[in-house]
Amino acid sequence: MTTKLRERTMKLSDSTLSILRNFAGINNSILVKQGNRLRTISVAKNILAEANLTEEFPSDFALYDLNQFLNVNNSLFRNPELDFTDRGYVVISEGKSKQTFFFADPNVIVTPPDKDITLPTEDVCFELSTEQLDKLLKAAAINQLPDFSAIGKDGKVTLVVRDKKNDTSNNFNIVVGETNSEFSFNFKVENIKILPGTYEVVVSQKLLSRFTSKNHDLTYYIALEPDSTFE
Repeated sequence: MTTKLRERTMKLSDSTLSILRNFAGINNSILVKQGNRLRTISVAKNILAEANLTEEFPSDFALYDLNQFLNVNNSLFRNPELDFTDRGYVVISEGKSKQTFFFADPNVIVTPPDKDITLPTEDVCFELSTEQLDKLLKAAAINQLPDFSAIGKDGKVTLVVRDKKNDTSNNFNIVVGETNSEFSFNFKVENIKILPGTYEVVVSQKLLSRFTSKNHDLTYYIALEPDSTFE
């Protein structure tokens, strides 16, 4: 009995908590599978993220409100222990304090496909640093710009935040690489929901991209907008 309890009990590392907070911004509901691989997908199914964690979850469970679960962990406790029962809930405890948090029905949650995602083609690649990503997202927020584009022109790959529908809107850009192709790969700024860090970015002309983190064992697949072009 003691062995079973030990196997179902764990603590969440700071790294895992950061990833869970990020995933909550993609989809506030999540189905967690036993083991150390964590995956989520947006309700619109245009963002998929997957990570390999430093610890393993002892069983499958679903959370309807991931942010609420994280707030319980962060606001009511400092370093809690989680005991995953077989009665449909987790007991979060520290010292004399204890909370019961019930799981959701997995059938009400939008979940990623079981099969792994691969890019249909790999047409453009570049590295996006922490500083570059931070500047681009800050510029988009300050200037209230909705579009994030990777532009291939005159031998350079340039990332631009802009308003595609307004030729006279403010814009901010950073050169991130070189290319022999001409293209305009367009994203919505609101879909660049990735943790701060440096990424290897690969883009397919088939309207799908892959952002692979160099700081975490973490990958995002983000859909491009239909008006993207590649020559």
